[in-house]
Amino acid sequence: MSAFTYAIGDVHGRLDLLMKAIAAIDGHGVGDGSRIIMLGDYVDRGPESRGVVEYLMAHAERQRIVCLKGNHEAMMIEAIRGGDLNRMSTWMFHGGEETMRSYGWTGRHAASGALVPPSHLDWMASLPLMVRDAERVYVHAGLDPAFPVLEQDEATCLWIRDRFLDSRLDQIGLHVVHGHTPQWRGKPNAGEVERLPHRTNLDTGAYMTGVLAIGVFETGRPGGPVELLKVSCATGQSNVVAPRWRVTR
Repeated sequence: MSAFTYAIGDVHGRLDLLMKAIAAIDGHGVGDGSRIIMLGDYVDRGPESRGVVEYLMAHAERQRIVCLKGNHEAMMIEAIRGGDLNRMSTWMFHGGEETMRSYGWTGRHAASGALVPPSHLDWMASLPLMVRDAERVYVHAGLDPAFPVLEQDEATCLWIRDRFLDSRLDQIGLHVVHGHTPQWRGKPNAGEVERLPHRTNLDTGAYMTGVLAIGVFETGRPGGPVELLKVSCATGQSNVVAPRWRVTR
């Protein structure tokens, strides 16, 4: 039986879609040595960030799930642990408000990081920036095309957009699997996967579209996914916020 890597795009607080994605992978038939890679952004914007974090913390090891860090996890850590009101305000505007509500914040008083268990922040801080194998690199946002894989810094892995998206990635030399950008000029439909010879973008704007994508990559076979799985769930107005993905630093 073939071994596969299942890469799941940005979840953003959609626990319902995450559970469906795990069930879809189970039904696909995981072979020996298969694994799941989460591409980051577990929190913010959607309604159940706490539930997503708690599920991944509890089940990642048993289910062979590798969780990468996303820029929203980084923003959350900086906002809560940095003691900077400006960072807290920026994070709250870019989806942190929904996250704080999932931790019990009612909006009646200023949001307090004390509502978030320290173990959750410790877990987020410990997440790796990328996973590399013989065929591919898995990372949240992308890589700087001017540098080899081992010379990428954290800000690039979490935040890069146009310089990466516009490149053919010749310097990288491996297929890059990423999320972070649900819509841009080369990907006008947020709910669709972007499949190119040199990279695969699995961010389908799940919090907004109600669609979560899973790329199926076969061990020993270079390039993009051999198959795409999609799960979907109705998205009510209470579960979405206005698109804010053009965040820069």
